[in-house]
Amino acid sequence: MNYSATQMAKKLNISRSYLYYLKDHGVVRVEIDKSGKTLWTESVYHQLKEYIKKNHITKKTEEVKPTYKTVKINNRRYLGNKYKLLSFITEVVERECENVNTVADIFAGTGAVASAFTDKKLIVNDMMYSNYICYLAWFSSEEYSKEKVMNLIMEYNELHVNQDNYMSENFANTYFSLEDCKKIGFVRQDIEDKFSAGELNERERALLITSLLYAMDKIANTCGHYDAYRKGIEFEKHLELSVPQPDSNLNENNVCYNMDANELAAFVEADLVYIDPPYNSRQYCDAYHLLENVARWDQPEVFGVAKKMDRSALKSDYCTQKAAEAFENLIDSIHAKYIMLSYNNMAEKGNDRSNAKICDDDILRILQKKGTVKIFSEDYRAFSTGKSDIKENQERLFLCTCYDYQKEVIPSALNYTGGKYKLLPQILPLFPDDADQVVDLFCGGCNVGINVNCNKVQFNDSNEHLIGLLNTFQKLSKGEIFTWLFAAIDRYRLSLVSKNGYEYYGCQSSKGLGTYNREGYDRLKRDFNSKTEKNDEYYFMFYLLVLYSFNNQVRFNKKGEFNLPVGKRDFNSKMQKKLADFLDRIKNGDYRFTNSDFREIELDRFTEKSFFYADPPYLITCATYNEQKGWTEKDERDLLSYLEELDKKGIRFALSNVLESKGRKNDILADWIEKNKKYQAISLNYDYSNSNYQAQKNSVTREVLVVNYQIEG
Repeated sequence: MNYSATQMAKKLNISRSYLYYLKDHGVVRVEIDKSGKTLWTESVYHQLKEYIKKNHITKKTEEVKPTYKTVKINNRRYLGNKYKLLSFITEVVERECENVNTVADIFAGTGAVASAFTDKKLIVNDMMYSNYICYLAWFSSEEYSKEKVMNLIMEYNELHVNQDNYMSENFANTYFSLEDCKKIGFVRQDIEDKFSAGELNERERALLITSLLYAMDKIANTCGHYDAYRKGIEFEKHLELSVPQPDSNLNENNVCYNMDANELAAFVEADLVYIDPPYNSRQYCDAYHLLENVARWDQPEVFGVAKKMDRSALKSDYCTQKAAEAFENLIDSIHAKYIMLSYNNMAEKGNDRSNAKICDDDILRILQKKGTVKIFSEDYRAFSTGKSDIKENQERLFLCTCYDYQKEVIPSALNYTGGKYKLLPQILPLFPDDADQVVDLFCGGCNVGINVNCNKVQFNDSNEHLIGLLNTFQKLSKGEIFTWLFAAIDRYRLSLVSKNGYEYYGCQSSKGLGTYNREGYDRLKRDFNSKTEKNDEYYFMFYLLVLYSFNNQVRFNKKGEFNLPVGKRDFNSKMQKKLADFLDRIKNGDYRFTNSDFREIELDRFTEKSFFYADPPYLITCATYNEQKGWTEKDERDLLSYLEELDKKGIRFALSNVLESKGRKNDILADWIEKNKKYQAISLNYDYSNSNYQAQKNSVTREVLVVNYQIEG
């Protein structure tokens, strides 16, 4: 019987590192199979067991140094790497920028600059997949088994691979020796096989690929890039993988992209967008084609002396005469408070390939259309192939404070009862514009929280289905969500007018689609109500029910079953756009979705810079969310006491509520406003005109916004 190294160590009651220590020091001889794997056999087990017994070794007494090395994000060679400039960059941001909660690094390279902002929510992007896969390792918050990654890396380091593979057949004795090429090819394929078999999650796969890429870069027969290799040399260094050590306190909302930055900019929103594009004609896909090849592992045909694959899809306009035009399009598309551009002063220095593609005049002209610009500089050593005598090279930071940055107001993807979308033009101007974090205490469909002028928001609601859906939306990609929805619409034979039109379903727009959809909708509802596991599919089904239900509402009966009838509309073009915009917004913000009673939201982590918005169920109305005694007089009084506690701590709040509706009056609220005369109560109405609420005593419905801070103007 053969064991894995982990099984053997467990069977012997020793650590895996000690197992390899015994092997490496000749305590036992082990065989290697054709692929290079160590064979931990029954015979080896008995030999080791006897040795351990004879030497009185126990797991508790062993003191063996782990037989692996570690690696950090900066341990990689890369053109234009800004690691040495991080203090310069962070000092400028800290001194010049306010309330930066989200940072987008959209030409991230190695990710060095992003690594300086791990206390923020990060949006990290690069066109090169070999960089993107490293971002998943360094910045993703997905849980992973450190022991699994460590054990596999130790196992890979023990390999002696004899069989040829894609790497040895194409790259032997070029950038790496034949022996190392065999090992690289085996390891990369093994990572992919284990991932496909479900033995690795996405983060674990990324960590192992990152370890391999960093190990390759460390021993590569190059001058730091893969445009060429040195011929006729003796390979003295050999492949040794190290265990990546990502930051342990990463933001759970970090997002990594593998896109063209100009395409990404159209839907990214951040407090600070950092831009470090290529400066000159050197294409990064040419310089790092081999790492890109191994990372993607499509095993394409390679050609030429440098053994490059087809890279036409990876070429950047920023390395061509189109650079200024591409930069202008990029800046026009960005939604941010601040834009920071790194660009050196190489426009007139070095050889032709080293010269910067965008001149200072163009940079300033383009940025000054967007906002006010400051320039900061620091001496910096430029990359040179030895053909240039470059002096007084400087790295410059162009910081653009964007004019009147405001988010585009978008509707929620949910038509939630009591949603404040129509009131946003009245209430948003009344909110403070300097909040460092916001709490949407009764978020509902999130219409308010996603549109406040702050990118750090806690959305809270007591409806577990709602919060479960929002967390699923945030976790999965837009592509995954739309793919599932369209597939389910086909599976349940529901209508999709945006694709086929009304006539295809034998329906008219005026009468709606209820008759056609009823059978499929009822089957979907039965399937949903019978599900016991609240997984991603559960929440997708829930959202699909909402899309096709009466008035797109949310309602559950006392048994916890979704019980609304079918509606007249389907997942039409308008709803698709609302969902797409909503998903983009929640991916961009540093947003958390919590399912708590408002009384459980503790105040210790909030300051005078924080802001709470409360839109509770209205005590004197009969909306769906207030059925089955959903909101009582006790809840109302507790909320008002909670707001008073906020005020005592100097935390700002705004309360949406109704003083009078259809002949009923909320005396509890009215008495509270009267008692707390320092609070300001402002009337709201759907004709978008504001006035003091006391002046409208005869109105049928008196909806108010109560604030504990001074509103200017």
